[in-house]
Amino acid sequence: MKALIKPPKRGLRTAIEAAQASKPKRTKAPPATPAPIPPDVIDQVIERRRGRPGELLGILEDLQNLHPHKFLPVSTLEYVAESLGVPVSQVFSVATFYAFFNLLPQGEHTLVVCRGTACHTRGSKARLETLKRLLNLKEEEGAEKIFLTTADKQFTIKTVACFGQCALAPVVEVDGKMQSHVTEVCLKEWVNRLARGGKRK
Repeated sequence: MKALIKPPKRGLRTAIEAAQASKPKRTKAPPATPAPIPPDVIDQVIERRRGRPGELLGILEDLQNLHPHKFLPVSTLEYVAESLGVPVSQVFSVATFYAFFNLLPQGEHTLVVCRGTACHTRGSKARLETLKRLLNLKEEEGAEKIFLTTADKQFTIKTVACFGQCALAPVVEVDGKMQSHVTEVCLKEWVNRLARGGKRK
């Protein structure tokens, strides 16, 4: 004869259900923070640029190009300052003054929209809105400069005050190459091509 197993009393069952409900749910791990540039690599760059005209600019440019996410981590800037024997504030001033330098990780592909007067009057704002819509990105309200990166780190869109290429407006820089008289159709083609792993023509 099979033994009868009595169901737990209601009070005990409630306690079990509560305990199960209180167990933390599994969540996806946050994206890994990009690793800083190794000190020995920084040392090599500094020695190669030491004593040359525009020493600090050249060092920061080389280091940014070496980083897989094309940016300058804070730890790298601090290391450079200590190695050169200059104040950290001086290195940060250079890194923040020039639009070329980035203090945030960039995506694999970067599109920079000019917001100068000539580009603005010829539709650069509409081009920017097109890019944000295509890449499903939203900017912070009231932001003067835009720096937005897709969740998959494939695209970054930025803005710049002026490229100085007013005769070619509206201008968009795509992966470091200036594109003139840009239309919304052009932007869609570039984004689609780059998303498929293609290159600009």
